[in-house]
Amino acid sequence: MIKKILDDKPTKLFIGFACFFVANALLAECIGGKLFSLEKLLGLPVHEFTIFGQSGLSVTLTAGVLLWPLEFVMTDIVNEYYGPKAVKRISYTAVILISYAFLMFLVAMKVPPSDFWKGSHQAEGIPDMQVAFESIFGQGMWIILGSLTAFLVSQIVDVTVFHKIKKRTGEKYVWLRATGSTLVSQLVDSFIVLYIAFKLGQGWSWQLVLAICVVNYTYKAVVAVALTPLIYFLEHRINKYLGPETTARMKAEAMGKEYVPVVND
Repeated sequence: MIKKILDDKPTKLFIGFACFFVANALLAECIGGKLFSLEKLLGLPVHEFTIFGQSGLSVTLTAGVLLWPLEFVMTDIVNEYYGPKAVKRISYTAVILISYAFLMFLVAMKVPPSDFWKGSHQAEGIPDMQVAFESIFGQGMWIILGSLTAFLVSQIVDVTVFHKIKKRTGEKYVWLRATGSTLVSQLVDSFIVLYIAFKLGQGWSWQLVLAICVVNYTYKAVVAVALTPLIYFLEHRINKYLGPETTARMKAEAMGKEYVPVVND
């Protein structure tokens, strides 16, 4: 059985995509608690600006945004070759496993810590390892709920927009359906996570929620456009790996069409 699976290139490719997709999503959630300055990362001076009357803003992002754009690249690739059902399947799998991971984080935080371990890193400036552990892994429930809800909804939006564009353009304009679907879905993602985590969870004003949403979405939009060449590169490599006939069959079936092989006289 395993030999048959590993000899089938589309199956082997899908397993690889699914594993990367889930692992990348989980890592993005785990590192999302750290905030960083994009200006400092790029070696630029930090300056404050105003949006919607909200002053004192700067380009401060969560570390999770370093990985999330790859999720939407993978979404578009899986959508292209395997169709919306495959995207939904790996998205549901990612949400279930991320939820499981956070449940295990909660269990790990609640088990009694060793007295030795609690003070084992005082020399490094960490007086209580239990407090440090909880501060890293103990993200608020509103943030977790917002993040998972935003991820799932944005994935469904991405799939829908991608296929609507492809039905109109066919195999042309890969950049349009890939980048266009990501731009729409990321707008939905940015708003939902901020609304649930900070409007509902912490009582932020609409002014602040919308201002932060604009900052986050601007970054995601720029990255989505910048990653367009990566999608072309991946498609080229995948087409070469699968071969022209398998590629054509998979893309047709992904769109719900019957594949008709071309017969040369």
